[in-house]
Amino acid sequence: MSASNFIGGQRSAAGSVHLQSLDARTGEALPGVFTQATPGEVAAAAEAAEAAFVEYNGMAPERRAQFLDAIADQLDALGDSFIATVCRETALPAARIQGERGRTSNQLRLFAKVLRRGDYLAARIDRAQPHRQPLPRPDLRQYRTGVGPVAVFGASNFPLAFSTAGGDTAAALAAGCPVVVKAHSGHMATAAQVGEAIERAAQATGMPAGVFNMVYGSGVGEALVRHPAIQAVGFTGSLKGGRALCDLAAARPQPIPVFAEMSSINPVLVLPAALRARGGQVAEALAASVVLGCGQFCTNPGLVIGIAGEAFTAFTATLAAQLADQPAQTMLNTGTLRSYASGVQRLHQHPGVRHLAGAEQVGDQARAQLFQADASLLLNGDELLQEEVFGPATVLVEVADEAELRRAVQALHGQLTATLIAEPQDLQQFATLVPLLQRKAGRLLLNGYPTGVEVCEAMVHGGPYPATSDARGTSVGTLAIDRFLRPVCFQDYPDALLPDALKNTNPLGLQRLVDGQHSREALI
Repeated sequence: MSASNFIGGQRSAAGSVHLQSLDARTGEALPGVFTQATPGEVAAAAEAAEAAFVEYNGMAPERRAQFLDAIADQLDALGDSFIATVCRETALPAARIQGERGRTSNQLRLFAKVLRRGDYLAARIDRAQPHRQPLPRPDLRQYRTGVGPVAVFGASNFPLAFSTAGGDTAAALAAGCPVVVKAHSGHMATAAQVGEAIERAAQATGMPAGVFNMVYGSGVGEALVRHPAIQAVGFTGSLKGGRALCDLAAARPQPIPVFAEMSSINPVLVLPAALRARGGQVAEALAASVVLGCGQFCTNPGLVIGIAGEAFTAFTATLAAQLADQPAQTMLNTGTLRSYASGVQRLHQHPGVRHLAGAEQVGDQARAQLFQADASLLLNGDELLQEEVFGPATVLVEVADEAELRRAVQALHGQLTATLIAEPQDLQQFATLVPLLQRKAGRLLLNGYPTGVEVCEAMVHGGPYPATSDARGTSVGTLAIDRFLRPVCFQDYPDALLPDALKNTNPLGLQRLVDGQHSREALI
């Protein structure tokens, strides 16, 4: 395992600042010392990605698909020692890591299918009309191409699926964009082994040396985002961190987009008929969702809203009993635990919030917590209820009636998810909630729980600010490739100089929009 930075297919350790990864359960330093990248090394990584861009972006989609498939194969081949390393760095169980590795390799293969299918190119052709009056029309042909090198920030809570070879990296590589990954400090040894797997895949498939780069260090992100070679940023993390990157990127002489997934409380609306019919079952399933993975999911349900009545009162009591009975869990790292404890403390201290369940937060493990807040806090814009508490905690809000429920939904900030727990009669009575929720969230669930994000064509893992910095995209699913593509139009170009997607012979076999009609035919 290398403890050096990955730059242009080589290793570099020019700096004097050394870092060690820690066992998440014991705090013990793990083997291996990592060298923080110097400003010069950060610049070299960005420049290596820039040097690789033209060749890599110009490759046939099939070549890039082979590269993604090879990365997936290399990840799947990592053995038990790799799983053990990830478990030690994150305190996540082996079964979770094995499942996450499968998700990571599967999303790489899914993007390989997107490349082979070719629809991501969005080819459009409007042929010349030389005899059109009063003016002739030129030949115009449009397709999408990679934006350039992408900086990817690894996430703490998904050491595989949202980190070195995770969704942002997979989408960027699929789009034709070399990457510079900023390894997460919480799992540097994991990042190193995944980085080596990517490099083996790059070498086996003949990719340019700078297609993948990775740097270590807590202070390197700002220099990376500021570097002029970087053309987009992918980030999953806190609102504070994501907003800082957005501000840095906007302040550049050439501003660039930051696709940041940041903060979401993922409201769950429990409607009356559902609670009357199955309130105990709902409470049990909701409690399981709150504590799943120690609550360390971006889609953790942090706010539960219901209408006052006997059914909601009974549901509250059952949910409190369920959460009070949950065992303590180890979090990803001590920093995450401190942040969770701070968030819980803020809820304890607020005069409009009551603590309903959960043992005192002591020691080095997190305990599940349930609070109830006055509806007025949400209705009147108290920011406390809009803040994500990253961990196994949730807040109940009891509203008086349907009108107050609508007002509560309107008061919400942007979310990754919003959930309705409802019976058919609820759906009929509260149908007007759906368009309200659609304005608030990227994914609307019905009678499910948000902790679980399928990697597929239709998935949206995004939403209005502050859930993400740009609600027009997603960080999960094949639409994620759109973030790293831009349209280019060729006017009156000879066929030989056109990209394959726009050539008359249609060598990629694409379905193209030709003179306003979809067609796979070659052009005469």
